[in-house]
Amino acid sequence: MMETLLLCAAAFIGGALNTIAGGGSFLTLPALMFIGVPAVAANATGAVALLPGYLAGALSLGRGRAAQRGLLPLGELAVLACAGGALGAYLLTRTGDAALRGIVPWMMLLATALFMAGPAWIARRTRGKTAEAEPSAAGLRAGLFVASIYGGYFNGGMGILLLALFALAGQRDLHAMNQAKNWASAVLTLMAACVYSAGGAIDWPRAMPMMAAGALGGWAGGRLAHLLPMAVVRRGVIATGLAMTAALFL
Repeated sequence: MMETLLLCAAAFIGGALNTIAGGGSFLTLPALMFIGVPAVAANATGAVALLPGYLAGALSLGRGRAAQRGLLPLGELAVLACAGGALGAYLLTRTGDAALRGIVPWMMLLATALFMAGPAWIARRTRGKTAEAEPSAAGLRAGLFVASIYGGYFNGGMGILLLALFALAGQRDLHAMNQAKNWASAVLTLMAACVYSAGGAIDWPRAMPMMAAGALGGWAGGRLAHLLPMAVVRRGVIATGLAMTAALFL
């Protein structure tokens, strides 16, 4: 019972964080690994646990504005996210537990560093501080596909990469970006979940209660997105990411 409560608490908070700012995997993946779930199963199960939260978060943020200047239409976004998520998930199922256990702390460190930098900094470094031209549609599609591969393989930091991609494309409406990020995350994670399941990588007895908690967290996060100061949320996520990364290295 205590184990289930711990996992559900991680999924609830993770679902809320993903809707507001990202970083939900900083809680779900370490929680699963700390109770003894093998690395590949923990990665797959943690990603699946956050899937309903992405959907609930996107819905709770209100009517979509993802077709604004700088963002792809939702249909095209979904196709690219599906393809990238499936490829990333396939690569995960081909990675052994021992190898992934050695990789995960470094991936967590990378995800935390991406979160600390933030999407605006990543966009500036990619685009150049003085460049005014927006990337081509082909560049935006390629960037979404690559980010989706990363998300299918390792969920941590995926939201930051997507927000950075949309910022690079010239989008400045944070709520439109957040909703598009949640839809893309939901679609690629759904496709990845199918691949994980086919490969027997999901710990379903633990995933099911976490999915319910993640959905509640995602909905709560959407309701709180307009109320909580973003700076406070970011500091909390960064502190969590650093602590969990240090624990995984130890």
